[in-house]
Amino acid sequence: RVILPISVEEYQVGQLYSVAETSKNETGGGEGVEVLKNEPYEKDGEKGQYTHKIYHLHRPGMLTPTVGPNEYMKDNFLIKIETWHKPDMGDQDNVHGLDPEQWKKAEVVYIDIADKAQVDAKDYKPEEDPAIFKSEKTGRGPLGPNWKKELPSNTNSPHMCAYKLVTVNFKWWGVQNKIENFIHKQEKRLFTKFHRQLFCLIDKWIGLTMEDIRRIEEETQKELDEMREKDPVKGSSASED
Repeated sequence: RVILPISVEEYQVGQLYSVAETSKNETGGGEGVEVLKNEPYEKDGEKGQYTHKIYHLHRPGMLTPTVGPNEYMKDNFLIKIETWHKPDMGDQDNVHGLDPEQWKKAEVVYIDIADKAQVDAKDYKPEEDPAIFKSEKTGRGPLGPNWKKELPSNTNSPHMCAYKLVTVNFKWWGVQNKIENFIHKQEKRLFTKFHRQLFCLIDKWIGLTMEDIRRIEEETQKELDEMREKDPVKGSSASED
């Protein structure tokens, strides 16, 4: 659960802008993001954004001895991330509607974007620190130690929570638990890093229209395709400890 000092409507624009910008820093050397679909949808009265991406990655060292290219893995390796954005403080349980047995097994993890202790040392950048950053356009930030307690009564700032459900299945005897735990750890790290960046980029995306975002996305995708083929490997590396 990621609580943010922005509105759900603002998040729609901020998320898309930040994905476009941060993808550039993670693409090169044959690795990176290839966007196949990115389009609005409406189903059962709920509106959202459907994205279908392929992440081109090299295997981390911990997998190299055991997992090579193998047709078997296609049906036995799954990472699924489902998200609800709600205008609350992360106090709703089971927003994804899991059955009682599934919900019992689920682990609830809270991410505080202003808590430096939740950030890997190699990921930390002062310009991406909500505890330091102050938005010139919105006046939001810096986020102090009690920012989440103060947020509901802060009339100058909206709030929301991104509820993310991460499902990982890695059906490979002997390393299943190790790999699944590793992936969950990396997803938490990525969510933390991304939402810190999103907030600290607010002055660049606040006020943009969806038409602006679509134009930026199209331009970015062309850049990503070229960078993936021509640029050297760059961006975050997976932490294996």
